[in-house]
This record gives sequence, C-alpha cells and structure tokens, in this order.
Amino acid sequence: MTAADHPRAAQPGGFSTLLDDQLCFALYAASRAVTQRYRPLLEELGLTYPQYLVLLVLWEHDSVPVKDIGVALQLDYGTLTPLIKRLETSGLVRRERSPQDERTVQVSLTEQGEELRVRARTVPQAIGEAMALPPQDFDDVRRILRQLTENVSR
Repeated sequence: MTAADHPRAAQPGGFSTLLDDQLCFALYAASRAVTQRYRPLLEELGLTYPQYLVLLVLWEHDSVPVKDIGVALQLDYGTLTPLIKRLETSGLVRRERSPQDERTVQVSLTEQGEELRVRARTVPQAIGEAMALPPQDFDDVRRILRQLTENVSR
C-alpha cells in the first residue's frame, strides 16, 4: 500500500494524519537541515546560530535597542539577554543604557564585531550553494515562508 492509498491519506487539498502530509514536519526537517549546515561555518567564527542572527541585525543597523533585536528575531527578552551577554563576553558587542531613556539598553558592535563581519561574508553564499535552489525558487520559498509566518502569527 502506498501512502496515497492509505485510508488516512489526504485527498487533494485535504489534510491527514500521515507524517509525509504534514507541512509542519517538512518545515521542521528543513529548518534542522539548514541550521545543521550552518554549524561548521559558524564554529569557525566562534558563533552559535542564534548569536549569528543577533550579529546579522547589528551588522545591518550598527546600534540597536535590545527590544528591537527581539522584534527582528522574534525572540523574547529572556532568550535574547543571555545571547547578547555571551557576545559581550566574547568582545563582539557592548551594551549601554540609553542616555535618553535609562530603561532602554542599546547594543552596539565593537571593533572586533565589525571585523567578524568580514570573515562572515562567505556564510550566506555557502548556505545558498548548499540549498542548491534556482534564484527564483529561493525567492519564492522565502516569500511563502514569510507569508506563512505572518498568517500563523495572527
């Protein structure tokens, strides 16, 4: 019996309880595979994947309030603070209270953090090559995943 012949198989446009029919599992497996592919590249830089994401935000914006990093990465303050503290301990970022609002913690790159950006420039290309998607498919997948995130987050 093939998966399509299974009594719980999805009908066209329908849903089932078969693992292969679950979009959530396809997303989970793809996320794990991509994150696993990042690991050796980021280990060379002394970073974890979540630390890399924080640095991507900072490389784009230079100095950012912790709250804005959390919004960009969809991470809560409790998850984000230890990541930033580890980056600070590594000498890549510094945290400072905003002079305008003492409650706001601003995160900025150090010179060492800026230098790491140069070394990290090969990472996106290596990941893109590992994905082996034509440019249009890459753009389509990213667009669909963003739409899916927005829809599910409502």
